[in-house]
Amino acid sequence: MKVFGLVGWSGSGKTTLLVRLIPELTSRGLTVSTMKHTHHNFDIDQKGKDSYEHRAAGATEVMLTSGKRWVLQRELRDEGEPDMDSLIRRMAPVDLVLIEGFKRHRHDKMEVFRAEVGKDLIAADDGTIVAVASDGAVAGVTCPVLDINDVSAIADFIVAHCGLTASAVQGQPGKVSHGAA
Repeated sequence: MKVFGLVGWSGSGKTTLLVRLIPELTSRGLTVSTMKHTHHNFDIDQKGKDSYEHRAAGATEVMLTSGKRWVLQRELRDEGEPDMDSLIRRMAPVDLVLIEGFKRHRHDKMEVFRAEVGKDLIAADDGTIVAVASDGAVAGVTCPVLDINDVSAIADFIVAHCGLTASAVQGQPGKVSHGAA
């Protein structure tokens, strides 16, 4: 499985770009999964629901399943946060895993940058950023700068950078490749 990330400051448009990239890439015959990192505590369950009660009672993992989807929740309790690679190995094989966040991990990334957010460019000090997607000119980088609104060109870049083709063979479980082929 190839892994490619989108990073940027809050409000830069990472999620918006990601949800536009997914149909562009899948329309090319690629299978795509995503992983989102957050620094905030989150809960996808609802108090009072059976699965919530299982977890509250002390279950380490709770799987919720239906005819349409399933989700596995793991309570970390006193464990440290798992690293990105170990989480990816738990995912089913696909052609490409798009990562939103995990700025500090050493996988190849594209920075989503908007000057109006008022934050410094991350790419200036991060060698794992191989391109920038922006809605304006970006100075101080040697990597390609792509138009944030040209989703097709951004998809072209990711596909080429990761060595993917429309006929890409899905990777093997547990085999993760970060970025360039």
